[in-house]
Amino acid sequence: MNALKLFEYEAKQIFGKYGLPTPKGFLARTAKEAREFAALINAPVAVKSQILVAGRAKAGGIAFADSPAEAEKVAQQLLGKEIKGAKVQSLWIEEKIAIKRELYFSITVDRASRCYVAIASGEGGVDIEELAKTSPQKIVKLFIDPVFGFRPHHARQIAKKLGYEQNQMTELASILLKHYKAAMDFDAELAEMNPLVETADGKFLAADTRLIIDDNALYRHQEFKNRLLEEAELTPQELQAQTSGLAYVKLDGDVGIIGNGAGLVMATLDAIQLYGGKPANFLDVGGGASADMMAVALDIVLSDPNVKVVFINILGGITRCDEVANGILEAQKRVGLTKPTVIRLVGTNEEEGRRILTDVGIHVLNSMEEAAQKTVEISKSGGMREHGSFH
Repeated sequence: MNALKLFEYEAKQIFGKYGLPTPKGFLARTAKEAREFAALINAPVAVKSQILVAGRAKAGGIAFADSPAEAEKVAQQLLGKEIKGAKVQSLWIEEKIAIKRELYFSITVDRASRCYVAIASGEGGVDIEELAKTSPQKIVKLFIDPVFGFRPHHARQIAKKLGYEQNQMTELASILLKHYKAAMDFDAELAEMNPLVETADGKFLAADTRLIIDDNALYRHQEFKNRLLEEAELTPQELQAQTSGLAYVKLDGDVGIIGNGAGLVMATLDAIQLYGGKPANFLDVGGGASADMMAVALDIVLSDPNVKVVFINILGGITRCDEVANGILEAQKRVGLTKPTVIRLVGTNEEEGRRILTDVGIHVLNSMEEAAQKTVEISKSGGMREHGSFH
């Protein structure tokens, strides 16, 4: 699953609720709306393509207009245009700013240090990665202690390093603190103001903003969860897995894999490859998988036309083997076990689980190596099974 990138206007609306100053703006989906909003602003405007890729300004995705009529004309040119592979479907119409200086500020994750880091520069509106390589002395970095967080004295320290004193230093520090609060509340992988501008009258505005939310935290941000599913280029199997809360990754082989626990599923993939097979997927039903969850998992794997054989590898700890067995039978009722299925079942309630399956003629193995080898044999025979029975 990919991290959720928000559009500029969405990030600005969120930051605005935290008191961050942003230019007055409106979202337009038609050229006529662009004209109306430009008239409402009643000043020169920036017409900004709302796409989820960086570098849109250099690619011609931002234009300026001095009148509502010009804004409409620019909007007609931008709407429907493809920029860096993304189609422009909406525009952010905002007041053009009289810029004195462009700054950069972001909160992002430093994976090597296992903490958030605040990054600032007195040169905004540029490729910050390139600036870090060519002029590292122009970058201010502050690693944020996970316990103590980003405090007022940290914000003042950064503002001073950017060259501000007294009232301007206090105002800028306040903006940086609010930005950090928004980033934490929204579980940001990246929260960025680029540029954060000093205006001609000495005030500060977040002229452009980015917010990327960690997809692992989307259960705390339900308003965005469906958006991610709609935008992601998912296969039908991946989409079903996401909506069911299952960890599924499509691969290019023909052996369907279902296991409980990411480590066990990875070991299962390795075992299949060791014996010369090619996994068709990674599917982890997690600990404590219910009969219903097992049925959904089988439905997903069986719906992949490339799958010739399914290998179910369950190590019962939290997960009860009898629950898994009932899930397999439930799937058989719902969709039919349309492909040969090899089952390895050991752990909690394994005897009851095996009994449930053997009573209906489904054979169960207890050796992972033996089961993997059997699975690969079936896949290499084109998915043929002996006497129409499942192993």
